[in-house]
Amino acid sequence: MSTFLNASPIFGPVRSRRLGVSLGVNMMPAEGKICSFDCLYCENGFNAERVCGKKHNSAELVAAELEAKLREMGASGELPDVITFAGNGEPTAAPGFPEAIRRAVALRDELAPKAKIAVLSNGTYAARPEVHDALMLVDDNILKLDTVDAGFIQLLDRPVGPYDVERQIEAFAAFEGHVIVQTIFLCGEYEGTSCDNTGEQYVGPWLAALERIKPQAATIYTIARETPASGLQKAPAEALDAIAARVRALGIPCQVSY
Repeated sequence: MSTFLNASPIFGPVRSRRLGVSLGVNMMPAEGKICSFDCLYCENGFNAERVCGKKHNSAELVAAELEAKLREMGASGELPDVITFAGNGEPTAAPGFPEAIRRAVALRDELAPKAKIAVLSNGTYAARPEVHDALMLVDDNILKLDTVDAGFIQLLDRPVGPYDVERQIEAFAAFEGHVIVQTIFLCGEYEGTSCDNTGEQYVGPWLAALERIKPQAATIYTIARETPASGLQKAPAEALDAIAARVRALGIPCQVSY
């Protein structure tokens, strides 16, 4: 099905369902995708379809382009609500990610002081000290945890390398509340296997993980665009609302995007 790649190193601004007017920062090349997950629902397509020979963007390039764009937006009186590190894959995998964050914080403070800085990450590098420290500098440290079921992770998120969900939970908890857990809920199937994670088998253990992580908030959502895998379906709004109510009952704010 139809998927897309983002411009690089800066894309947008776009209006995000969750973040408002978002100016995107892409540590990956515009011509391809570099990711430690290969999610069935990824809007950028499957990894094998997006291979390119280029490397991650440098912190210097990202900072120069970000400064130019913020000055352009400031001159037009339309600064972003948020500067979002996302793009074509996993931003924290880029060697220059920590330095890019430090430079982005300085540029935000100078040119767009009302804007937040957010990172959308699958969390696979969150335990690395240099990545952890960089994520502590941003306003919204948004880390993915679609499920705590090892089999479902392999079905839906398809990690490229070893993935230990217990280690992920510990890494997320190490932020001591400075983390927003992001989870997609969906229905349908892939190659004859159910992709429905809205049932108690998945929701109950996920809620227990949230209790351990103690995030500042959770954000749950469902499919909004075409996906590279056919057969996936949106989770019903009533299912999302019921899950969100259980999150809030734990004392954790929860945003829902339908």
